[in-house]
Amino acid sequence: MKSSMKFSRLRFGKVSDKFLMPILTVAVICSLILVAIGSFNTSTVSKNFRYGITTDFRLQQLNSQITYYDEVLTMSARMAASTGNLDWKQRYDANEPLLTESIEQATELAPTAYAPYAVQIDEANLKLIEMETKAFNLVNKGQLEQALEVLFGGSYQVQKEIYSSGLKQWSDLLNEQVSTNLNKYSDELALSSLFSVISFCLLTISWVALLVLVSWYVRRRKVAEKRLRQANRQIQMSHEDLQMSESALQQKAVALEKTLAELQQAQVQIVQSEKMSSLGQLVAGVAHEINNPVNFIHANLNPIGEYSDSLLALISSYQAHYPNPIATIEEELETADIDFIKEDLPKILNSMRVGTARIRQIVLSLRNFSRSDEQGLKSVDVHEGLESTLLILQHRIKESPDSLAITVERDYGDLPQVDCYPGQLNQVFMNLLANAIDALDEAAEADKGDKKDRCKRGTITIRTSVFREANADWVEISIADDGLGMSPAVQSRIFDAFYTTKPVGKGTGMGLSISHTVVTKKHEGKLFCKSSPGQGCEFIIQIPRVADANAPCTGKCI
Repeated sequence: MKSSMKFSRLRFGKVSDKFLMPILTVAVICSLILVAIGSFNTSTVSKNFRYGITTDFRLQQLNSQITYYDEVLTMSARMAASTGNLDWKQRYDANEPLLTESIEQATELAPTAYAPYAVQIDEANLKLIEMETKAFNLVNKGQLEQALEVLFGGSYQVQKEIYSSGLKQWSDLLNEQVSTNLNKYSDELALSSLFSVISFCLLTISWVALLVLVSWYVRRRKVAEKRLRQANRQIQMSHEDLQMSESALQQKAVALEKTLAELQQAQVQIVQSEKMSSLGQLVAGVAHEINNPVNFIHANLNPIGEYSDSLLALISSYQAHYPNPIATIEEELETADIDFIKEDLPKILNSMRVGTARIRQIVLSLRNFSRSDEQGLKSVDVHEGLESTLLILQHRIKESPDSLAITVERDYGDLPQVDCYPGQLNQVFMNLLANAIDALDEAAEADKGDKKDRCKRGTITIRTSVFREANADWVEISIADDGLGMSPAVQSRIFDAFYTTKPVGKGTGMGLSISHTVVTKKHEGKLFCKSSPGQGCEFIIQIPRVADANAPCTGKCI
């Protein structure tokens, strides 16, 4: 029998230590790698797409501006020659630098596209400007007919056609380049999507296989527990067969029961400790992974706001200087609804700032609660741990469709930094606050009865203070609720292992037992309860402020 039990324990340990955890670790690492690669690919494709589209759109816009300014110059010169009014010369002088600037910008943005036609366009442009300048000089001398002959003559028309031909060929090349870039971006996006689909399939297959492995692990554990129970029954039968005296049998039964209870409690505490450690590492890891991209988003919101303000100001300036744009631009303005964008974009950016701030606060609370990166005693702010725990339990505290929110009253004293095990102490806060919420929910349900209104829940009061006892500073944390309270019989057993007053499936009976062990054994403090039926319940934690304080707590403990 002993060899069978030993074999079962060894086999179970081998599965858990050498088989399950390495596979789980590999699965998590592979998942993170695939997600990171997918995010990088998506970011790269998006960045290239935005840059290419912006450049192509600007080049097409510059092409339209060059054509427009050239027509304005030609029209100004001809109108001056036709009317003899030199005011057209002012319009000509105002638009000529704009034409030159547009050509320079187009050359800078697409030197390879503009180069084949640069000589043709520039030479034609210089000759046109020369003839237009000559026409203006003739107008200035009153020789209008000679000016019209220059502007409507064959040489001017030839240079005009050469200039227009060069612009058209350049425009066609730009359109071809835009089409090529769009096809390129489409191919990159397709490849990125294919990678995402393949990654999703691989992750799904991997995690399904992992779930099958965990299920097998659980079945093996149940088999091992069944064998352990069979072994216990056989031991009891063997004791009965020996027909020992009643006194000796009772002593052995008591000793066996105590040993078994201690073993079960130790096992549960070890499992709970490992679970909380793994959970703390997972929470800290997830919080870190969430915090990085959220910081990227939060840090980029201000530049986005500045860029959008600049762009909107630029558009407003264009609208002010060119109130009657060409039909194409007018159509684009109506489609974009610039006025709505000006009004809605700041609201969107502000809501994004609020959202990222809330995410950062939640991530900070998760990291403070888990404390997975802190080993051993640490000097911490107890209030910070209480607030982190309250934030994690906020989903149970806030109002719901069936009940109102629980009121949380804080009466915090001026606490110094306290030497403690932060992660374990936060778990004690979690257990006590969760029990208080359960008690208030039970009282609210009992008070509601058949009423259709939302049930009113009670109040949780948290007090902290410092007191001095035996030449040492002690910290006291009180968590009280105004629920149904407890009877003296229940109070006498609340710290016993596996004792619970909750329905089956809602409690293991280990929360207060583990909390009592953490406070009394790990922190050399006190955990006790004050309660009366119908008067609510108050749990009081007392721990030394400094870890090496050996002075016992006597006066205030009950």
